[in-house]
Amino acid sequence: MKFVEKLNAAVAGNRSLVCVGLDTSPELVPPGTSVLDFNKAIIDATADLVCAYKPNMAFYEAQGEKGLEAIYQTIKHIPKNVPVIVDAKRGDIGNTAEAYAKALFIQLGADAATVNPYLGYDALEPFLKYADKGVIILCRTSNKGAADFQSLPCDFEGKKLPLYEVVAIKASRWNTNGNVALVVGATYPEELKNIRQAHPDLPILIPGVGAQGGDLALAIKYGIDAAKRGIIINSSRQIIYASKGADFAAAARTATQTLRDAINREIAKL
Repeated sequence: MKFVEKLNAAVAGNRSLVCVGLDTSPELVPPGTSVLDFNKAIIDATADLVCAYKPNMAFYEAQGEKGLEAIYQTIKHIPKNVPVIVDAKRGDIGNTAEAYAKALFIQLGADAATVNPYLGYDALEPFLKYADKGVIILCRTSNKGAADFQSLPCDFEGKKLPLYEVVAIKASRWNTNGNVALVVGATYPEELKNIRQAHPDLPILIPGVGAQGGDLALAIKYGIDAAKRGIIINSSRQIIYASKGADFAAAARTATQTLRDAINREIAKL
């Protein structure tokens, strides 16, 4: 099954556009609980409320061998009907890019991965060739420093466009296998609106709601597609660290359900 098909099935089945970010740090889990057991408990508590999970490679690589084993086993524990987006932000060329794609899609078993387009098409081609896997291209990220490059004006095909819009245009043209999506932060709603209007069919992964201060209502209003889906609203810390105590899994479920219901209420207004 292609990534978008699996995503849409999870959206419909769980009535959810929530993606839980599994950005798990050993020092933030309850004492005596391993990262893997923490993740398993979070997954077990929330799997019927989400459209995807998004483990971030950095948190597991930083733990060394134990962390890499944890992300492998975490992904295996995620129900097969829920897509896994590995947030790796890879971007290189040649054999290196091919190795990154194989590592994420074949070895880890990710349904999708985030990639960095800075090196151009040949950095993304090895990922795009996996037609059933999602390739989620960084476009307008949620961080404050994003404007350092992403807003720079570019001369492109006779027009003056900010770089992030050029990235979106290129991404759309590279979508020959129907497996391309974009990352656009909730912290930049006007940019999100522009991208959705220009690219009505591309799925958009939206970080920045919650801890980074993105406006949920605007993210939905400006990001949703004609089918009232097409967005993946990520929340990490707000969910997985909703409680620091032994009730962390129950608290994560409550936080996930609260976000899911808030999203659905906003969608109902449209």
